[in-house]
Amino acid sequence: MKKPVPATGCPCGLGASHAVCCGRYSAPGGVAAPTAEALMRSRYSAYVLGDEVWLLASWHASTRPERLGLAEETPPLKWLGLDIVATRDGREGDAAGTVEFVARYKQGGRACRLREISRFVCEDGRWYYVDGDVDG
Repeated sequence: MKKPVPATGCPCGLGASHAVCCGRYSAPGGVAAPTAEALMRSRYSAYVLGDEVWLLASWHASTRPERLGLAEETPPLKWLGLDIVATRDGREGDAAGTVEFVARYKQGGRACRLREISRFVCEDGRWYYVDGDVDG
């Protein structure tokens, strides 16, 4: 079940509204994310908002699961913030790239951090999440 879009800044932390920021990529018929980082930020926002449709659509077909089951997480995650640690390649014109990030969340009252180096590929002008190495 999707959550309401916040009235203030985009969940990815860049400051613009969701519609102007990550929402322009995840909206039906939206524009393609120009970089691996832009796609990664839109995917983080999708996790915050419970947008499983966008998460699956932006996942490369070779590694995409059938479903994520975000609504069934018990206890549910509350995403708190995103920090981009590093990017490698993944710019316009690149065929692949990586984005290292830290996402903070709470689950069952416990503060947690997810650190991942995510791999992305660009096919036919669209970036896709492939997989990632998770630390913690």
